[in-house]
Amino acid sequence: MKTSDFSYDLPEELIAQYPTEDRDSSRMLCLESDSLITDSTFKQFADYLKPGDLIVLNDTRVIPARLFARKETGGKIEIMLERIRDDKTLLVQLRASKSPKPGTRLLLDENTSFEVLGRSGDMYLLSYDGAEQLTDVLNRLGHMPLPPYIDREDEGEDKERYQTVFSDKPGAVAAPTAGLHFTEQLLNELKEKGIDNTRLTLHVGAGTFQPVRVDDVKNHKMHSEYARVPIEVVEKINETKRNGGRVLAVGTTVVRSLETAARHDELTSFEGDTDIFIYPGFKFKIVDMMLTNFHLSESTLLMLVSAFAGKENIMNAYQHAIKEKYRFYSYGDAMLITAKV
Repeated sequence: MKTSDFSYDLPEELIAQYPTEDRDSSRMLCLESDSLITDSTFKQFADYLKPGDLIVLNDTRVIPARLFARKETGGKIEIMLERIRDDKTLLVQLRASKSPKPGTRLLLDENTSFEVLGRSGDMYLLSYDGAEQLTDVLNRLGHMPLPPYIDREDEGEDKERYQTVFSDKPGAVAAPTAGLHFTEQLLNELKEKGIDNTRLTLHVGAGTFQPVRVDDVKNHKMHSEYARVPIEVVEKINETKRNGGRVLAVGTTVVRSLETAARHDELTSFEGDTDIFIYPGFKFKIVDMMLTNFHLSESTLLMLVSAFAGKENIMNAYQHAIKEKYRFYSYGDAMLITAKV
């Protein structure tokens, strides 16, 4: 299976640079049984569910993880936080004209700096020893880490719109974008119709945007991310399935979390790092339906949805979406997959 098998051409003008005016006003492509493609809207999302179904959400919260600093020699440097390891250590991506050496101080302002400890694979380890809490530093100086394909600086609106309305646990450096379409009103209306929801956590890392650099898909090394599937989620899912309901995962992050927790053929609570790589041939144990956005060409996320619905079905759906001028990627339109292969 070649990485190029998951390639498609996307006109640049279809990459959404801003969110829709209202969260729930996006279009929604529905991929149903027998490869049926239907053009719908997210306002009709509830029509595809039935009482007893369960929606699983990712409650991670995006932190202002993009920072701008300078070296003591004056050189500019951009810091993209990948993960806070502890109160004093950060794992980051750095962009600079020249790679900084261990011991280099990165100055954020007159009173705040990081020290480069060294490399960690493609990333860097930084230390922080200031009196201010690290989270306070990020809130004061950080910017929202918009994806690289959004060709603009972050703006005030992004602080709210690049978060889901149910975001609760800070730690992500990219949004679980399928969840951006939901409003509190819709979640309440779904509950009134007998369609409940439950929440787990996966802190999305910047590695989600990294390209697959190998020709053979099986040789790709997946990045790891922190995930937590609490026992309450396990119990709700088990009850749903016992009663004949379906489990709808909102986003690939939820899919990866649930299928990680069910790796040993039984769904159990889970907390820790997951590097699960889902591509065609994977046997899904938990997820029955999936809401997702449109994904980058040749990406691991495109491979995941292809594993769920079939590569040919997904690639046909993407060509349909391009023809119908759907909006792609993080701030783009939604795709509801109601049947898996």
